[in-house]
Amino acid sequence: MRIIIVSGLSGSGKSVALHMLEDLGFYCIDNIPAALLKPFISYTVRSPQKTYERTAIGLDARNTTAEIATVPTLIEELKRSGINCEVLFLVANEEGLLRRFAETRRKHPMSRDNIDLRAAIAMESKLLEPIAYAADLVIDTSRMGVHELRDIVHERVEQRMQGRLSLTFESFGFKHGIPGDADFVFDARSLPNPYWEPSLRSLTGSDAEVMRFLEAQKSVGTLIDDIVRFIDGRIPEHESNNRGYLTVAIGCTGGQHRSVYIVERLAERYAKRFPTVTARHSGLPGTKFYRPPQPAAANS
Repeated sequence: MRIIIVSGLSGSGKSVALHMLEDLGFYCIDNIPAALLKPFISYTVRSPQKTYERTAIGLDARNTTAEIATVPTLIEELKRSGINCEVLFLVANEEGLLRRFAETRRKHPMSRDNIDLRAAIAMESKLLEPIAYAADLVIDTSRMGVHELRDIVHERVEQRMQGRLSLTFESFGFKHGIPGDADFVFDARSLPNPYWEPSLRSLTGSDAEVMRFLEAQKSVGTLIDDIVRFIDGRIPEHESNNRGYLTVAIGCTGGQHRSVYIVERLAERYAKRFPTVTARHSGLPGTKFYRPPQPAAANS
């Protein structure tokens, strides 16, 4: 049995993630009171129906602080009992949430006559902290569209093999802020910057000309090797603690050249060892999903 608890800030894409899981064949239930989470899961575990073999449960801020506080303990109990239980938590920065609520003109669930939208977002973030801290996977949707979020849920959650680590390498620009879903952050701003080469300024780290420029810089290869050594040392720690997801963010000034190049090289390298590897570029459109090379089919 597999249970995924989906939570996050209002406006960050929780409903999109749940709908994607439903499309993938999960039995989904949204806005369940936290106090009913344990009896509901008990029912699904005992049920002979195959309907509940893969269940996704949406939890939001319409619960009391005391009710939310019980969730991490329940999750640990489920994991110790051998149930494959994961927590997916979605976040977005304040600017992104304000923009989305303005576009949809929906009321924030914590808004009151004397509480404005910014205060409601802050209150919700504080209330949901226990679930955020218990999350197996955090996804920052600040610079992400609906279709990209659906793709990420499909690739990272649905395609992840039980007991195998799902890796994401994410490029970003420090001038836009550090991603909220990174487990580790590395700074590439000390490297030679292709931006100062007029012919490379409009290109990205995925373009051949920029790749050749960066490949010629010894310091770039040294940083990549240093990151690999660090991550290789952390992976066993994640696996021994039954952590199913690891997100590594690489930042440069604008998130266009150096960080993009490094993320691509890291994703290519780790795709040879792990079944689920993702390269995401927050400053560029699109997300790449890497698959390990498949053995050639035997001749008949």
